Amino acid sequence: MRTISDLSFAKSLFSGDTVLRMQTNSTRRVVVRNGVVTANASASSGGVSARVYQGGVYGFSSAAGFSDEDVRSVIAAAGENARFLDSRLAYGRPPLPAVGRFDGLDRPAEDPTGQKQLLDYALGLDAYIARTYPDLLSRTVVVTGLNMEKCVLANEGCDFHSFVPRVYVYVFLTVEKDGEPFELFDCFGGGGTFDELYSHPEEHAEAIDRLYRHVKAKSEGIFADAGIKTVILAPELSGMLAHEAVGHTSEGDFVLSGSVSAHNRGKEVASPLVTMIDYANNIDGKRCPMPVYVDDEGTPAEDAVLIDHGILKDYMHSRETALRLGCRPTGNARGFAYSDEPLVRMRNTVILPGKDRLEDMIASVEDGYYLLSTSNGQADSTGEFTFGISMGYEIKKGKLGRAIKNTSISGVAFEMLKTVDMVSDDLYLESNGMCGKKQQIPVGLGGPALRCRVAVGGR
Repeated sequence: MRTISDLSFAKSLFSGDTVLRMQTNSTRRVVVRNGVVTANASASSGGVSARVYQGGVYGFSSAAGFSDEDVRSVIAAAGENARFLDSRLAYGRPPLPAVGRFDGLDRPAEDPTGQKQLLDYALGLDAYIARTYPDLLSRTVVVTGLNMEKCVLANEGCDFHSFVPRVYVYVFLTVEKDGEPFELFDCFGGGGTFDELYSHPEEHAEAIDRLYRHVKAKSEGIFADAGIKTVILAPELSGMLAHEAVGHTSEGDFVLSGSVSAHNRGKEVASPLVTMIDYANNIDGKRCPMPVYVDDEGTPAEDAVLIDHGILKDYMHSRETALRLGCRPTGNARGFAYSDEPLVRMRNTVILPGKDRLEDMIASVEDGYYLLSTSNGQADSTGEFTFGISMGYEIKKGKLGRAIKNTSISGVAFEMLKTVDMVSDDLYLESNGMCGKKQQIPVGLGGPALRCRVAVGGR
């Protein structure tokens, strides 16, 4: 893909508040099921887009190419579209807030990975699982990667070239009990190229053994008792809660549309033990799962503190939502493909760890559940959520008991978070999923374990 210096001529064509974005997304995917390769594919797509702001409206245009003519045409079309919309709608809004400037490349745009490396790794891992766990009903190994390379030029923001590679290995194990299948999966990997993250297939042996023990326990498990229960949400679930039930309601565009967070700024929405931050790129000096240094409007990315010791403090913003809500832009405007307009999106939404040991949290529960993983989750603008629970254990008199079969939890986030009375001292981070707000985009999330009260589904 072209560089910032290659595109320097474009700025002379800008009219008003213009952002030019050139982008390429490259994907790889290998699937091995019971020793058989069922998918082996790679693809790449890219192009250039321009967006022009004028008086409260945007003109946008994109083209599936990288030539000088493509650049000139999208800039001209975006400007024409902005002027036309402004002449018809006449919102008369002021200019967007200015943002700081710096230029850079966050890492070299190189990935030496070949498709054969992914295929050999998946086959090797599948062979290891087959040898080690011969009683499985089925097994599936998926190796998938996404490289996103972007070059952003802005006359009211930063010029920045970013390359963010991600590779993940998913392992699905299925056992059978009395004619009924039980499946669980785990995911390994994160930000980086394949060579940086993986060395040999059996490096996940301990995690796969733990997954096998869980799915075997689940096949022998019981149904949860329905009702309001004391539970410990494992970090994977607290991260999902942070993203789905709180994060979305605190995105600036959702706030403007009247989400529950719009009415609760400055109010207590959680226990004083709960602090939640949408991190831009680093947590305590360590690179986040989904690092964003400059967003797709050219705004330098800043951490956004959403909840501070139980008080809803602020929101995540694009330049426009910051203007309309009287706040500071945080660099949360992101688009997945070159042809997607940037939306206010989360980056790495995390509940901060506390001071409690997980063992003490379990020991404190007389009758409840330790919920480990989720199969799905959804929430609406009121913060009401429902998460499927794919793995968990009962807690009886402070000790883990039998595994439970698939169930669900539900509630209203700002009410449930007020019941949090213990927070573990560890922090789990992941970015193996995609957020589907109008367009798919990779995000990071995480947190510690939380002890709280929540509605648990039954049989």
